[in-house]
Amino acid sequence: MPTKIQRQLAANPRILVVCTGNICRSPIGEVVLRERLERAGLDYDVASCGVSSEEHGNPIYPPAARVLREAGYTVPVRSAHRATAGELRESGLVMAMTAGHARALKRMCADAGVDAARIHLWREFDGSGLEIAPEGCFGPGGALADREGERGRSELYYSSGRWDVEDPWGGGPQEYDRTLAQVEAGADGLIAELTRG
Repeated sequence: MPTKIQRQLAANPRILVVCTGNICRSPIGEVVLRERLERAGLDYDVASCGVSSEEHGNPIYPPAARVLREAGYTVPVRSAHRATAGELRESGLVMAMTAGHARALKRMCADAGVDAARIHLWREFDGSGLEIAPEGCFGPGGALADREGERGRSELYYSSGRWDVEDPWGGGPQEYDRTLAQVEAGADGLIAELTRG
C-alpha cells in the first residue's frame, strides 16, 4: 500500500524545496534531488523557493554553485523567489530545510488552503534519527507537533536546531561541503521512501 507521501505525490507530482532566500540550501536541494530522481527513474517535478522575498531575482549564491559544480552537478541558471500560493497548491511534498522554514510554510499553506501534512523537514529523510512523520512535521509524531510557537521570525536566519540543515551562507568551503553532504543524505533517504513498498 502506498505511503501518504507517495499518495500526495501521485495527486500532485511536484516536490518543492524551501529555505529562507532561495539562494543556497533550497537550490542545492533542488539540483541534488532532481538528479537523484532522474537516476532512480522517478518522474517528479522539482522546484525550489524561499519563505522570504529578500533575495528575489538573485542567482544561486556563487559558493553554493561552486560546491555543486565541484561535486559534478549541473548548475541551472535560475532566479530566487518567494513561494507562491500556486506552487504550494501544486506540490504534493514541501521540504523545509529548517524548523523555522516549516513554521513559515505552515502559515503560507494555511493562507493558500493547502494541507500542512505536505510539509516535511529535509532531515526526516537523512538517517540522522528523526522519523519520517506520515502526517508531516506538524502531525502526530512529527518533530514540530508540539512546538507551535517556540520562536519567531528571526528563526529563519539561524540553523542551530537539532533537525535543521546547516546554513552555509557566509561560511567557507567546509560549511558548503557539510551542507551538501546533509542535502545528499536527505535526497537519498527521500528516494528510498518513494521507492519502498
